[in-house]
Amino acid sequence: MVSDLSILRQPFFHTELYHTERQVSFMTKGYIHSIESCGTVDGPGLRYVIFLQGCPMRCLYCHNPDTWEPNIGEQQSVEEVLEGFYSNLPFYRHGGVTVTGGEPMMQMDFLIELFTKLKKDHIHTCIDTSGIMFQPSNAVFMEKLEKLLQVTDLIMLDIKHINGEEHKKLTAHSNERILAFARYLDEQNIPIWVRHVIVPGITFYQEYLEQLGTFLGTLNNVKALDILPYHSMGKAKYDNLHMDYPLKDTPEPSKEDAEAAKRVVLAAYKHEKQRLNKLSEEL
Repeated sequence: MVSDLSILRQPFFHTELYHTERQVSFMTKGYIHSIESCGTVDGPGLRYVIFLQGCPMRCLYCHNPDTWEPNIGEQQSVEEVLEGFYSNLPFYRHGGVTVTGGEPMMQMDFLIELFTKLKKDHIHTCIDTSGIMFQPSNAVFMEKLEKLLQVTDLIMLDIKHINGEEHKKLTAHSNERILAFARYLDEQNIPIWVRHVIVPGITFYQEYLEQLGTFLGTLNNVKALDILPYHSMGKAKYDNLHMDYPLKDTPEPSKEDAEAAKRVVLAAYKHEKQRLNKLSEEL
């Protein structure tokens, strides 16, 4: 249960979050929100999905506002959180473990320990992240990130909005760190699956979809693209938390809308790839 509802729509800033994570880092336990044992949309194959507690983003369409506040919920060790996974290991032989949230990279030390354990057993590991915690000027963070990526097979990167100002309106944060994180992962040859939610009146514009495709076309590590229609299934959580649901009047796009949006993004992606290839040939 969230202890102070008044803070939920207020963004946390990176300095505060990283200080919080460092306090937790000396513990061998992570703050766990929940676990889903049969995830089918969180990476390749059947996934054991671990939801970590805490997130700096305040996405208007977030369907897990109860994950926002850090340092609350049940604390579990790596062994405890993986008990359900190893007891049903044969079911995951073509899948693996995905850690999401909240924002999982708020708990870097726990993530490193968790994935190190899994890679010793040759388990596929995946992080579902917004990339908002990326801090290239922070040497401590970058050292931890290097260790984490050594035991990470896949990053599912949620790009909320390609336009910086609109991203801030949507999430209370700029997308500067997120796009920088995507470029960094490209430089490190870390494969990514990109997720993007189309929201009428916010992200569901051809201009923004084309800009997203153009940006993705500059990367060489994009292995999949999911364009997801906004849904209001999280509204009940807001009601339970006595919070106003900010998008209550926003219509839900159809599956066909999402498919059309994906075609726009892919067309811009291919166009940018062709442009860059032509420039390379001319050089």
